[in-house]
Amino acid sequence: MMRIKRLPALRDNYIFVLWDELGGTAAVVDPAEPAPVLDFLHAHQLKLTAILNTHHHGDHVGANQDLLHYFPDLTVYGGANDRGRIPGQTVFLEPGDQINFATRTATIYFVPGHTKAHIAYYFLPTVTQPGELFIGDTLFSGGCGRLFEGTPAQMLHSLHQIRSLSRETRLWCAHEYTENNLRFSLTVEPDNIILKNYAHQVQKLRQKGQATIPSTLGLEMEINPFLRWDKPMVEQAMGTSEPVATFTELRHRKDHF
Repeated sequence: MMRIKRLPALRDNYIFVLWDELGGTAAVVDPAEPAPVLDFLHAHQLKLTAILNTHHHGDHVGANQDLLHYFPDLTVYGGANDRGRIPGQTVFLEPGDQINFATRTATIYFVPGHTKAHIAYYFLPTVTQPGELFIGDTLFSGGCGRLFEGTPAQMLHSLHQIRSLSRETRLWCAHEYTENNLRFSLTVEPDNIILKNYAHQVQKLRQKGQATIPSTLGLEMEINPFLRWDKPMVEQAMGTSEPVATFTELRHRKDHF
């Protein structure tokens, strides 16, 4: 069985360690800094075998070189379009490629928008475990990533791919942005009862220092305006029913929120 450990890093990042208890091996998703990863590996006597990078930003690849120093045989995965931008990258993934870890298989999704080369790792569900989506900065709980290299149409297509997955899918977003994202979401859908209730729940969690990640796709479909671009309330708030225009206005408002 593949287990997942969420490690806080930097100011608001999350690093995710996947580990195979029987095999004693681990993989790490978007290692922002080395110390939390090395401490966890040492505490559980695990050997790191792979790094799974979603994109090239420094707060996602910052520990690559340090981890390669300790584990020089690491396989470093990243998108093919990130060639030359991810330190130590050895595998250049294309959409639809698959990788395996701890008896689980992940399909690669190409989800540009935040960056031009962003990918996601979707570990397919099993009889006993839900799908696990490591989505980097494409989607956050209650929000989505800023458009640094991509276009609104690209990001909308990326989010459409995510929205097509099973609602039971767990979403492992790389930042703890949920509380602020929901404040913005309430300006878009102030009468969304599920959103209001969840925002209150998140506020209490954050007051206790507790994480809001992972989320689930089913929850996000109810509270995240960036997955609800075609809902009448969102369209009305944005003043348009054309999907790209609706998303563009949502992103513009969030950028200036």
